[in-house]
Amino acid sequence: MLRPSSIRRSFAMALRLFKILVGTIFALVLLVVVYAATAGRSILRLATHSVSHSLCTAAFISNLDPDRMYAEEQLPNMRSIGWAVRYRVDREHREMTASMLGAFGARAVYRQGLGCLLVDKGEPVPEAAGFRPTPITGGFDQPGVVESTDPAIRQAMDDAFSEPDADHPRLTKELVVLHDGKLIAERYAAGYGPQTPIWVHSVSKSITNALIGILVRQGKLRVDQPSPIAAWQSPSDPRRTITVDQLLRMDSGLPFDEAGGPMTLANRMWFVEPNITSFAAAAPLEHTPGTVWGYSNISFVLLSSMVRDAAGGTAVDAEQFVRRELFEPLGMRNTVIETDITGTPIGSSHVYASARDLARFGQLYLDDGVVDGRRILPEGWVNYSHSQTLKTGYGAGFWTNLVNKGSVPIWDAPWGMPQLPKDMFYARGAFGQYVVIVPSEHLVVVRLGVTLDNSTGMGNVIAKIIAALHHQPAQP
Repeated sequence: MLRPSSIRRSFAMALRLFKILVGTIFALVLLVVVYAATAGRSILRLATHSVSHSLCTAAFISNLDPDRMYAEEQLPNMRSIGWAVRYRVDREHREMTASMLGAFGARAVYRQGLGCLLVDKGEPVPEAAGFRPTPITGGFDQPGVVESTDPAIRQAMDDAFSEPDADHPRLTKELVVLHDGKLIAERYAAGYGPQTPIWVHSVSKSITNALIGILVRQGKLRVDQPSPIAAWQSPSDPRRTITVDQLLRMDSGLPFDEAGGPMTLANRMWFVEPNITSFAAAAPLEHTPGTVWGYSNISFVLLSSMVRDAAGGTAVDAEQFVRRELFEPLGMRNTVIETDITGTPIGSSHVYASARDLARFGQLYLDDGVVDGRRILPEGWVNYSHSQTLKTGYGAGFWTNLVNKGSVPIWDAPWGMPQLPKDMFYARGAFGQYVVIVPSEHLVVVRLGVTLDNSTGMGNVIAKIIAALHHQPAQP
């Protein structure tokens, strides 16, 4: 039986521990409040807006578990503030909200055919009601997953989905291989399948390249013309000389917009500014156009505004144009381009597509812009798209394999994949999204995933696929 003195001592110890715990929680909350009241306000707002948008797309575009996507994609980037984020899915109204300790609320609303849009609480959602996109036919009709019978190709697929470093997971989700225009192998992570669209990030830029190419074929744009951006048309504005070509090549002289910590110009544009198009059009000129390469999401938002204007000026007009001129001919059934509040497709970064759809897209470039005998892209557009810009490994909306080392002053990173043929070119997006096109091998490989440090190993995987194809007997 415990003595009264022992009970008092135990109670006193428990009380001290409780006070320490309460004090620690108070200090953490105070730290967040102080941080939020100073320089951290924009970063905390960025965090909640990014979470609500990302999880809205996971729930309503990709039909994935938002909790899983938060754990894989968002939480690792939150570092010390992830514990304070709260989010909620409202399936009845098809929206996702997020906050941090009850503040910095964010709301993303799903619009069928137009994706998710960040809007303030109570704010009306433009063009949300009544729009139903026309279903797309064509594409790959195989009902099941296509497995390769070649052991070497199967081993390459194993390698792509392997996890050699537990501290840096690859989280490969989808892998599709086309050879001679035929689907010869594919694989999917648990919960994913041939119809699962994934956020492909900057692969979006290559799709914008195709949309600009279509406008060029239709005679509505020329790559050598000054960009038709209304905010630049003053005779005294030095940006009025920036050409469509320079926006596609990222040598426009506009700012490098993915530097400077989490609150980059690009992140501010996507997740903080209410009007993405106006923000992009206000970007200052930092270099003489055509002289310096700098990675530019702003450029591709401006190119996307040209698509919107040419299509009719609204989000629905743009969606119908993209669907009619690109997605339908290719049979891209599971692809969505989100728009900003002005109706501009966010062609810098906000495309969601399945690996099968992107394989069809890559095949379009392998076939010189022609599908089923119909010319989608103008003659010479594919060669133009992967021709070298300045001394970099970039083309015009696609990356190239022409340069494998070296850097530019603001881009100290490897270029290309030295294991692969020099004629290879590719679309690339953050977290390991790839559409790799190898003309000399009649090959397209698409890889999608959530690899936060981009250590996908895809160069070696594709090299093994090519080696396997060379050992196969010729097809009759």
